Parts: sequence; structure tokens; C-alpha cells
Amino acid sequence: CMPGPDPQHLYAASARSITRGEVIPMCEFRGQVLFIANTAANCGFTPQYEQLQAMNDRFGGPDLKVLGFLTNDFGNQGGTLDEIEQCTDDYMVTFEQFAHVGVQSRSRQGQHPIFRWLTTQEGFEGDVPWNFSKFLVSHRGRLLGRWDQGIAPDAPEVIRAIESALSDAALRGPGE
Repeated sequence: CMPGPDPQHLYAASARSITRGEVIPMCEFRGQVLFIANTAANCGFTPQYEQLQAMNDRFGGPDLKVLGFLTNDFGNQGGTLDEIEQCTDDYMVTFEQFAHVGVQSRSRQGQHPIFRWLTTQEGFEGDVPWNFSKFLVSHRGRLLGRWDQGIAPDAPEVIRAIESALSDAALRGPGE
């Protein structure tokens, strides 16, 4: 895929997929609604994997992709490979998961370009405060919503925003 003219855009970035075992360019997801979460295998919010998976089961497919990005920015809670595999099994995770990335601007490993883009979009600026922050990106690559860890993936306002994004994508098509 072609990343597009803006080297700072989400679609210009790539990340290593744990699911596929290879680096995946984000432009592969152009034309799809994206629900992105920074995740962790050893966090008090880890049970949100269950709701993320339920969202993937309900909405996932060619129109919406749930993408989980592990992080160790909050006290090495991302987990070891064995802990991640156990968590994946426990919550029966089938959505795309990516290897540990820096999600904060002050991350020891540096803020990953995907999260730099997500946290600098007008109206949604600010560092990721903790694991399981969530972002909704339109099929046209525009950030539509952001929810921190205290808002569950299946909260009514999140579901409404996803349904609206999917409806807009269906009405307008990928290129519009």
C-alpha cells in the first residue's frame, strides 16, 4: 500500500504484529474504521480485552478493525511473550495485536509514530494516561473519538460512535 503524502499521518506508520509476526504498514487499513487501544497483559484494566474481543466479534470484519498495541510505559505491565499468549488465550483474542510500543511522549523507548499522531489530533491532544486508552479513526483516516481507561470499550457512547462511523463509511464509501 502507499502511505500517502503526509509522512506524519497514521497511514505512514507501521508496527510489528504479534498476530502475523511481521511489520504491518498502517496504510493497509485505509478505508476501514479503526478502533485502536493501547493494551497490557498485567494491568487492572486487562479484563477490557474481553470487551474489545466482543466488539471485534460484533463489528469486526472488512469495515472495522480492532487493533491492540501493547505497551510497557506504565510499569512493565505489557507482559512477557508467555504472559501475552496466556492473556490472548484467556480472553480468546482474535483481533490484531502489535508488539510493545511507546505510547507516551516521555516513553523510554520513544513515542511510536502511531501514538504521536493519535495524541496530537486537534481536539484530542494529550498524552495517553494509562493502559487501555482507546481511539476511533474514521475510514478516511480522521480521529473521531478518544476514551481513557475508565471508559469501557462497550460503553454506550463508544458503541454509538462506532455505529455512526460505520454508517458514515457505508454511506460515503472508502474514497469519499
